[in-house]
Parts: sequence; structure tokens; C-alpha cells
Amino acid sequence: MRDVIIIGSGPAGLTAALYAARANLKPLVIEGLEAGGQLMMTTTIENFPGFRDGIMGPELMGEMRAQAERFGAEIVQGQVTAVRLGAPPFTVETSEQAYSSRALIIATGASARLLGLPSERALMGRGVSTCATCDGYFFRDRPIAVVGGGDSALEEAIFLTKFASRVTVVHRRDALRASKIMQEKALANPKIVFEWNSEVVEVKDTGKGEVTAVVLRNRKTGETKTIALDGVFVAIGHTPNTALFQGQLAMDPNGYVITQGGSKTNVPGVFACGDVQDHVYRQAITAAGSGCMAAIDAERYLESLH
Repeated sequence: MRDVIIIGSGPAGLTAALYAARANLKPLVIEGLEAGGQLMMTTTIENFPGFRDGIMGPELMGEMRAQAERFGAEIVQGQVTAVRLGAPPFTVETSEQAYSSRALIIATGASARLLGLPSERALMGRGVSTCATCDGYFFRDRPIAVVGGGDSALEEAIFLTKFASRVTVVHRRDALRASKIMQEKALANPKIVFEWNSEVVEVKDTGKGEVTAVVLRNRKTGETKTIALDGVFVAIGHTPNTALFQGQLAMDPNGYVITQGGSKTNVPGVFACGDVQDHVYRQAITAAGSGCMAAIDAERYLESLH
């Protein structure tokens, strides 16, 4: 029986572990398949406070992990296969073992939806990105593409015009899904051009280890063409990793866990932090901040039981 179990090991989960460990709660962190979370797919992080010259994503996660362990957090490898949140104690099962705890912090994050191309995976963090606010700065005066047609794609495209020389929006259909106001803004922006009815079939150049072009196929004519550019931002949405909690926790229509008053879910003793409950900011620093909140909320909850 544990005081607190944390599911997930990105910035939210590890910050929660650090605070819970310092509160002497001896947290158990189950790190999941994608240990370290989305930051393991990024190269340099330049907007995390305290690292003036930037830090590599995997290095930052390694430091956070070591810091949490230093104060007594226990981190185990494993993928959670089932949770039972009916009433405390809560049960968390992995393929190897079952654990139970008085409080539970969910930090399972979200996964950026990808196009599913081998070249996209190979060049991730080397010109392919899923986060404009993280990586836009690296593309000053360079041509880039944004893939997608919803609000987040156009928001990213408009944001990226601050840096890029040209932003090509690649959209599968001949009309955008985004709200009218976003469409008007994007269509009026002289730096944004559109490739309609098009899908990316390849990102070049895996041989060079950097993005040099994209190959597009027109979905109506079947014709392909190559556009030279230096970066590709995939903006076709995120999927919160909440399948485990379906039917047990209140979620919004897109599957994000709903939290109130900080990190509290609708089940007393269950808290959520990071991208699993945040579809607005999605930054390492906001995830870390919400992890701190979840640990403090869990500590207060446990104190209230005595």
C-alpha cells in the first residue's frame, strides 16, 4: 500500500514525484512506454527557465528524474494496463504487478498525432516538429510547411509567420475546418500559402539528417510535386492518453481529464496534471507547474484523511 502512485514520467509526473518525495510521501512513479514523455522527441529546449543556453529534451528529463529519485521517489518501468478508481485504495496494474495507493496522480500526457511516415519519424526533432511555440524560433527567414486544417494548424501557421520566410499550409481537403476568424486571418496573411487537396507522402532528406523538402500528392489528380523547405510542423491534433480511465473519470468530449480547483478530478483522491488535462498551453513548464499542484493537492488530501 502506497500513499501516492504517479502514472507517467514526463515533466508533470516527475515534478509531482519531486514534490511528493519532499513531502515524505515516498511516491511510486510508473513511467510507461514513453518514459520522459514528449520531450524525449525534442532536441534543444530553449524556453525552459533556468537554462540560458538551452538544454536537450532527454537531458532535461534525465535531470528531473535524478532529482526526484534523490528525494526518495521510486521509479519503475512498466506500462499500466488497468486502473480501478471506484474508491480508495486505488488499484494500478501493470503486466508484471499490481499496486495500490491512497492517492493517485495521473500524468499520462498526450500524444501528438503524426502522419505515420517513416521519414517523418526519422527527422523528428531535425526539422520535423509538433510544436510551433517550442521550435518556431529555429526557422528564422526560412521556408516551412504546416500540415493540417483545423484551428491549431492555422494558429501555428500564423504564429510561425513571425519567424519563417514563407509558411505553406498543406491540407487534405479544399476547405479548412478552422473557425471563420482563424481562416480569415490566415488567408489574409501574405506569408501564408495553401496547398489544397494535398497530403505529404514523404519528408526529405533522411540521408542528410535534415529537412530539405516535402513531397506532396494531390488527392484529386494523383500528381506529386516537391516543395523545397527547411521545416515541417505537423498540426493534426493531439490524443490525450486517457483510454485507461474511460468511464471512471469525467472527461471532455476530446478525452481530456477534467480538473477543478487545481488538479482535482471528479474522484476524490485522484489528481491529474500536464497534457492529459491541458489542451491549451501544452508546454514543459506548464506541465511541471501543474505537477507541483497535483503533489500539493494529493498531500493535503492525504492529511485530511487522518
